[in-house]
Amino acid sequence: MQTLILGATGFIGGHIARAALEAGWQVRGLRRTPQSVGHLEGLPVEWVSGDLNDPASLEKAMQGVEIVFHAAAYYPTDGDKRKVPAQVEAARAEMANVLTAVRQSGVRRLIYTSTLSTIGQPPAGANRLADERDVYQPGTLAESGYYEAKIVMEQAVLQTAADWLDAVVLCPTAVFGPGDVHLTTGGLLIAAARGLAIAWLPGEINVVDVRDVAAAHIAAAVRGRRGERYILGGHNYTVRQALEIVARVAGARPPRFGIPSWAIQGLIWLGDQLPFLPLPANHLRALPLWQGYNTIKAQTELGLQPRPFEETVRDALAWFREHGQL
Repeated sequence: MQTLILGATGFIGGHIARAALEAGWQVRGLRRTPQSVGHLEGLPVEWVSGDLNDPASLEKAMQGVEIVFHAAAYYPTDGDKRKVPAQVEAARAEMANVLTAVRQSGVRRLIYTSTLSTIGQPPAGANRLADERDVYQPGTLAESGYYEAKIVMEQAVLQTAADWLDAVVLCPTAVFGPGDVHLTTGGLLIAAARGLAIAWLPGEINVVDVRDVAAAHIAAAVRGRRGERYILGGHNYTVRQALEIVARVAGARPPRFGIPSWAIQGLIWLGDQLPFLPLPANHLRALPLWQGYNTIKAQTELGLQPRPFEETVRDALAWFREHGQL
């Protein structure tokens, strides 16, 4: 099986590469930066140069490939709400490049790594956890480039799956674990391990191990159903509970107080007025949408088996220590 992984130098993409190699598949990895290998140093990955905004490089990278794992989708990090329209258009154009290259190259199947932000909240009165039936409605959080861009990309893949492409969409929740080379979520673990996570945000989250997410990607490539979405999640916790687990595993002091809603609104306002400040306005703005998730579909159809969060934290912290980050 010849596979191409877009995002192989990243956190999730690198673990997909590891899982594919363990399955005995041939792995080709796309990278923008020469010599970059993420956490795959020493592994038999065929590295090719390319960029998601360079259609010719994508078509070249996909030659002879049966399955493409797209784990490198556009990720708006700038919380400046004035840039949202441009961010959405950039996301739309980038995804169009990938889908066109897939078609031109004759790729058999696309596995797209989406995100929890495209899962909407259950209808009022449903009295259940959110699942794959729930879809984020564009405009709900119109000031967040992340939410608005991610749903546009996912919808493009699903529409293409309805038209001509054998594609599956995977929606990981909050992913933690070893190999977080870019500190995607690892910065939170490091801060908590150092006793710097002194407060918690209100709300509920779902956490999952990156290795379980990668295994589910391989399963989706083999038996995922065309045009379906699967939530790849592990355990539902309040933010406070999750931080207390990290602190306990790390032997650090747990958070001491909750951040009140008025303070959160103040930080969002400050971020909007001074967008150059390193304030996570995008994520703070989305707090009302944070929630737990029902992952039965992925467990049943993809064999997702989430390991204990304590194990994830322990292994992640050990990896950070080994690489001099903690």
